[in-house]
Amino acid sequence: MYTTSKIWERVFYFLTFLTQGSSFLVPRAYAVMHRMHHEYSDTEKDPHSPHFFKDIWHMMLHTAKIYQAFLTKEKLPDPQFTREYLPVWESLDKVGYSNITRFLFISAYTAFYIYFAPSYWWFLLLPIHFLMGPIQGAIVNWFGHKLGYSNFNNGDHSKNSTPFGILLMGELFQNNHHHAKDDANFAKKWYEFDLTYNIMRIMNLVGIIKLKPSLIMSKERSQRKLVTSKVA
Repeated sequence: MYTTSKIWERVFYFLTFLTQGSSFLVPRAYAVMHRMHHEYSDTEKDPHSPHFFKDIWHMMLHTAKIYQAFLTKEKLPDPQFTREYLPVWESLDKVGYSNITRFLFISAYTAFYIYFAPSYWWFLLLPIHFLMGPIQGAIVNWFGHKLGYSNFNNGDHSKNSTPFGILLMGELFQNNHHHAKDDANFAKKWYEFDLTYNIMRIMNLVGIIKLKPSLIMSKERSQRKLVTSKVA
């Protein structure tokens, strides 16, 4: 969707580690699973399709097994998903993936609650902070392929879940995303709004990233040029 300098790539990488904390996911492993999800969407090879599991927990466990297998073996059924460039920062990955690091983050979250929480009922939110990465992924892939409406016929069960697509900063416009996976803007209708895309537009404007036109739009432009040239 965009390109950026090596410096900014490292900045994003570190901020990913910092914000995910105890639920840090190695970016290249997640990227590979995401590519598999698009290639095999809602088939048995999809690493997280809700249509092959009785509940969201079993889907999460299946995803975790694939993720773990990639990290330990660096091997997937089809090598096509690792051919293109994937960002790697092995030293930070080791730190982020360490159980000691996870424990330190969990301790920091708990200490924050002890100091600031107005009542002990708030401590019920701690498990969400401990596992916020997998939980967010599970919500997007479960509900984004079960509940909502479709703008496009993608040959799968992907849905747009408004208003949650807006609340999750565009992530739950799954039907739109599967239709044009290279387009940074997940919103396609006037009543859909992708906050993440608008943040990316600002980053593009100030030179932090350089947005690339989607392949879908490029193909459409090429087709229009082809039709024009034939008419001429």
